[in-house]
Amino acid sequence: MVSADDLMIDPDELLSGLAGTTVLDARWRLGGRPGREDYAEGHIPGAVFIDLDTELAGPPGQNGRHPLPDPAHLQTALRAKGIDDTSKIVVYDAGDGQAAARAWWILRWAGHRDTRVLDGGLKGWAAKGHPVTAETPAPSQGDITVRPGSLPTLTADEAAKLAQTGTLIDARVAPRFRGEVEPVDAVAGHIPGAVNRPTTENTGDDGRLRQQEELRDAFGVDEDAPVGAYCGSGVTAAHTVLALHRAGRTDAALYVGSWSDWITDPNRSVATGE
Repeated sequence: MVSADDLMIDPDELLSGLAGTTVLDARWRLGGRPGREDYAEGHIPGAVFIDLDTELAGPPGQNGRHPLPDPAHLQTALRAKGIDDTSKIVVYDAGDGQAAARAWWILRWAGHRDTRVLDGGLKGWAAKGHPVTAETPAPSQGDITVRPGSLPTLTADEAAKLAQTGTLIDARVAPRFRGEVEPVDAVAGHIPGAVNRPTTENTGDDGRLRQQEELRDAFGVDEDAPVGAYCGSGVTAAHTVLALHRAGRTDAALYVGSWSDWITDPNRSVATGE
């Protein structure tokens, strides 16, 4: 099983090791005020901002709204943040862990193992009375080498097959899964055979990731069957993959293009309802 310490870090633990840690502020929201503006107003001391739209994803298009970033582009971005192959990295967002999980997933997909998510995010950090600053650091150039493919991914065809042979989790809210509403993408519904489990169920009211046994029981995934996750564009589903890792399923795959990629081909089936 995966140790919780391998995935998450408590605010107090981060504070005690802050001097030896590269901290990434991954705050992001779908629409509205950019996370970079939140970062400018206040962040964890020493943290550098990483942009989900332009650094943790490629340009939107045929492969979805947040496709995989080009490895060379990602490597340049990570080196500019002072990241080395041996860096201890902690990523955080405002509090729900979803954008931070995307950063965690991309870094681990890129081959960087020592990456953890701040449990409870900046909200949890501030609730402990830990310091926040508006000072922007100037990190030295890093030397990380991006090794793409270190976490499993799904293509559209593979996601369709997984929905029939294993468990494909749709991490969106239930009304979007059922096709009753679709505020973002052009088509409503879900991949046939997928099961719905919203990402919000992965955390408690405090935004902290639920414990291993609780997640294992909640997912109820057959240990001998493959499992994967998708959402609208591969952001919130990364949090479901994080939760699956804590539940012991380190083989969980992410359909990065997710629904925004699925609907680019009109020949792909769309299901609605439960």
